[in-house]
Amino acid sequence: MAPSDDKLADTAEKIFLGKGEQPAWLTLALGNRHGLVTGATGTGKTVSLQVMAEGFARAGVPVFAADIKGDLSGISEVGEAKDFIVKRASDMGITFQPDQFSTVFWDVFGEQGHPVRATVSEMGPLLLSRMMDLNEVQEGVLNIAFKVADEQGLLLLDMKDLRAILSFIAEHAAELTTQYGNVSKQTVGTIQRQLLVLENQGGDKFFGEPALALKDFMRTDRDGRGMVNILVADKLMQSPRLYATFLLWMLSELFEELPEAGDPPKPKLVFFFDEAHLLFNDAPKALMDKIEQVVRLIRSKGVGVYFVTQNPVDVPDTVLGQLGNRVQHALRAFTPRDQKLNTAQVITELGKGEALVSFLEGNGTPAMVERIMVRPPSARIGPITPEERKAIMDSSPVKGKYDTAIDAESAYEIIQKRLAGAAAPAGGADGGGGILGHLGAIVGTIFGTNVARGRLSTGQLVARNVTRSVTNQVVGGVVANLGKSVGGSIGGSVGRALVRGALGGLLRR
Repeated sequence: MAPSDDKLADTAEKIFLGKGEQPAWLTLALGNRHGLVTGATGTGKTVSLQVMAEGFARAGVPVFAADIKGDLSGISEVGEAKDFIVKRASDMGITFQPDQFSTVFWDVFGEQGHPVRATVSEMGPLLLSRMMDLNEVQEGVLNIAFKVADEQGLLLLDMKDLRAILSFIAEHAAELTTQYGNVSKQTVGTIQRQLLVLENQGGDKFFGEPALALKDFMRTDRDGRGMVNILVADKLMQSPRLYATFLLWMLSELFEELPEAGDPPKPKLVFFFDEAHLLFNDAPKALMDKIEQVVRLIRSKGVGVYFVTQNPVDVPDTVLGQLGNRVQHALRAFTPRDQKLNTAQVITELGKGEALVSFLEGNGTPAMVERIMVRPPSARIGPITPEERKAIMDSSPVKGKYDTAIDAESAYEIIQKRLAGAAAPAGGADGGGGILGHLGAIVGTIFGTNVARGRLSTGQLVARNVTRSVTNQVVGGVVANLGKSVGGSIGGSVGRALVRGALGGLLRR
């Protein structure tokens, strides 16, 4: 038994991960240089992830992590001084000190955590095409649908809005083809069928309002510790593409929303992406280029992204080269790429809880690879009970904010009113813009009516969607003229105000 060493503990500048011949430290100031945790099933990846999450949270850094098997939920409860935990701590010369961390549970299905939603407009055509596995032609038509919706200020909040805009462009395919390129009813029909598949996978629960405000991830508790946000993903993982695209959307939202932070003394948020291979499997080159761009640039926003997967080969070289902090557990076999790293023999000999680690040092260069035993987590290892989960959700800082869905007036209602002729321009005129001008006039009419009735004065619909597309008009105090403005040419002021980001999501400006 090694003598206890109180110096082997997290500090204000670094996280103690474990010990071999030397202690292994992850420097907080370099925590936004991203990282990688790999290893075969049962080798200790989840424990390493939990130790890092605890260290970041202890330092005041909010954490987001997807929990595939439920094991990570134990971070919310006090650790237990079981014999094997106490022995591992003692063997590396530290005293086991039980702890627990403030946790918020999230769940796309709203069953084991607070519901997580995004609007269709925020997701954007690129990620939605990935989610539905559309081919190039189908993706092109979906882009046209978003183009029409964006330029007309139509809010695509949920699945019925997307179905409505797709039906609209199918109905007016001839007119739209001359302006945007070929739009066939057959292609729209195929997209509609893929929407049905996505709906059956739970997409109908994911899209809608109130949509997630990412600032709710960026919290600290009353003790100044970072909140640990856990996405309950056991059911979500039954639809791997939905899971991977959802996490990629979250990354893109962070990238677009957060201000530049340079090199802060510690990250603003650490994001653990479990089963990371699902993000890259069969991804087209255009999407891969965007992923690489987001990973490369999000570091300057103060966000550290840590990919968790079974084998380093799961991550493309262009992304792997950007992951500075690495923890590699045992592999059952090694690849030629591992051979080049001279780790092939050791990597198959590692025992459970052992890892090869290499963290960035003060000058940003990788330290020598060390073989270590990972320290035991301070919180509970393993899942919590349903009763414990309920108690945590009942005291959650976001309780009640997302739990009830809102069916706001959006594209579906607007198009239905157009079809019913409820807002036809006076004198039978079409507003000067054909069918699109007619539609734009209805958008303005409904928006003005909602404002007049007070429906949109304080709701999230204005805060998150409407004001994004009509900022120029609202700030200028000309809401009454919005219908005329939108009903004009396709290249009008609203069209210019709607801007999409690197991965096609709607920017929250």
